Amino acid sequence: MRHVRRQLLGLVLGFFILAAAILGIAGPASAHDAAESTSPAQGAALAAPPNEVSVTFGNKPLGIGSSFSVKDAAGTEWADGSVQIVDNVATQKLRSGGPAGAYTVAWRVVSSDSHPIEGTFTFTVTSGPAPSGAASAGSGSPAPGATTAGVVPGMGTPQPGVTEEPSRPANAGEPFQWSIVIFAVVAVGLLVALGVLARRRLTVDGDSGEEGGE
Repeated sequence: MRHVRRQLLGLVLGFFILAAAILGIAGPASAHDAAESTSPAQGAALAAPPNEVSVTFGNKPLGIGSSFSVKDAAGTEWADGSVQIVDNVATQKLRSGGPAGAYTVAWRVVSSDSHPIEGTFTFTVTSGPAPSGAASAGSGSPAPGATTAGVVPGMGTPQPGVTEEPSRPANAGEPFQWSIVIFAVVAVGLLVALGVLARRRLTVDGDSGEEGGE
């Protein structure tokens, strides 16, 4: 029985070592399929509308099922053409002539593990044509305390290309944690193996005891 206990203890220790290895490898691998950064950055203030927007991922997304929607404050769509994926960057071209104001980018791609991920981010354009439905600006100087049409008050005069880079885009999707499934399958397999081994050992010891008694 002492030999049986040693074998059972060895299997239990092996189980915990294998589980730790699976969680250490599968966990980081699944995290690589999340979005890492966007261009423009989340909350960026741009002097003019960009020609394109993009999202950078930890792994290269699949070339199917990708979509970008880029809308201004009035709900007008500015995305032009299909999404282009080069390496781990998904890029969407924009139509020219976008107005000043806030823009919302909603993206969706299929990650390298075949699971769709999605997210949104926003940026602001501080100069450009007046937004749809806005009053036309007068030709003279604005009255004290008034703001020029299409310019976000309180933003100052930003320098082109100077934006705040967040650690990750807002509402970035996370892939499914396959490490949990792998861990559960391995745990069940090892428990079954432990039960079979223990049953066989008990049978062998019982037969040995009967032979000794005879």
